[in-house]
Amino acid sequence: MSSRSLRAMTVLTATAVLGATATTAYAAQHTDRRTPGIVGAWARAWNGTDPRALGAVFTADGVYTDEAVAVTFRGRKEISGWKARADSLIDNVHVTVRTARLDGDRVTVQAVYSGHLKGAPKPFAVPMTTVLDLDRNHCRIASDKDHYSLATVLAQSGLPADWTPSAA
Repeated sequence: MSSRSLRAMTVLTATAVLGATATTAYAAQHTDRRTPGIVGAWARAWNGTDPRALGAVFTADGVYTDEAVAVTFRGRKEISGWKARADSLIDNVHVTVRTARLDGDRVTVQAVYSGHLKGAPKPFAVPMTTVLDLDRNHCRIASDKDHYSLATVLAQSGLPADWTPSAA
């Protein structure tokens, strides 16, 4: 191998090593920004059986919006009521967090929302994106916007697209 070839190979190897090091350093820096514990508390509240636990992870004037069914609730009492309503309509309501990305006071959560609509032939499990705006201490949720496909929930459940829950 000529000295020119050897030098070119050395430069290419060094470039690859430096590039990999820079990428690793960026990834370490990026993942070092820990997701606030509030995301785990939020998921545990959805997965639990006490509706007040969901309200408790919000600020006193927190806002919860379920974009799929176009409803918004304000304050801990209304948010707890929404969880109680969900539990009355859906068996085994469950949120499985896949990823959570913190950017300032906002967390974007990628999750799977699952359960079994009461009276439906089959359970559902759909992708969901939730945007959480946190209080300045990242201890409570000021705003929650859930995005998932209601049409997919109904289709997976074996229900018609125009199905609505009973008023009870």
